[in-house]
Order: sequence, then C-alpha cells, then structure tokens
Amino acid sequence: MNNTLPPELFRVVDANLNRLKEGIRVIEDIARYVHNDKELSTSLKKLRHQCRIEPIEMLLSSRDSLNDVLRPTMQSEMNRTDLSSILIANYKRAQESSRVLEELYKIVEPEYSERFKQIRYELYTLEKENLLGLIEI
Repeated sequence: MNNTLPPELFRVVDANLNRLKEGIRVIEDIARYVHNDKELSTSLKKLRHQCRIEPIEMLLSSRDSLNDVLRPTMQSEMNRTDLSSILIANYKRAQESSRVLEELYKIVEPEYSERFKQIRYELYTLEKENLLGLIEI
C-alpha cells in the first residue's frame, strides 16, 4: 500500500475491501452450489482473488469492528425474500464497495484505482448475465 494514503482512510479501505470480497463470495457460492454454474463461479472466484491490497497490516491495525457505529443489523438488511434478492443485494454491495476503493485510490495509487474500476465493470457485466439468465422472460 502506498504510504501516502492518509491513516484515517485505512479503516474505510479495510471495510470496503471486506464488503467487496464478501459480496462476491455470496454470489460465487450460490452460483457454485445452488446453480452448479462452473463458468460463473470460476469468473467470480478469479475476480475475488483480484480484490487485494498489499501489505494488509495497516488495514488490519485500523480495524475496529467492535465499535462500528452501524454494526447492529438494520431492518433493510433483513428484507430478502428469495435467492434473487440475495444476489441483487450482494452485486450492489460489491459494486458500491469497489467504487469506494476506486475513488479513494485515485488520489494515491492509480493502479489500484484502475483495478477496482475494472472489478466494478466486470461485476456489472456478470450481474446482467447472471440475473437475466435467472429471470424467465
């Protein structure tokens, strides 16, 4: 990680990196274990493995999950009615997190910014293919 990233942003980066990987993992596991979709689950796994920032020590040292002011579950997070709603929520979660990372790294590490932008656009494409494939038109 570039040392010019302001220390107060380490926690923001850590939270968004975790959200990004977790969102992709939820989608990946549904594709793999529910839909037996090897192509999609492989694409998601490769994408998830691109979601890294080195070194990770500064991010871990900034983590304060016990004191997160939004740690309690919000009611809107409980509004899942089926697998499709879970997929949609996790695609959006991952896309939003990749956008945050893209924006933050524009000021200090353009290569990371571009990587997270590419991840976001790949998620848009996979979301369209995945969700349209599940909806009977």
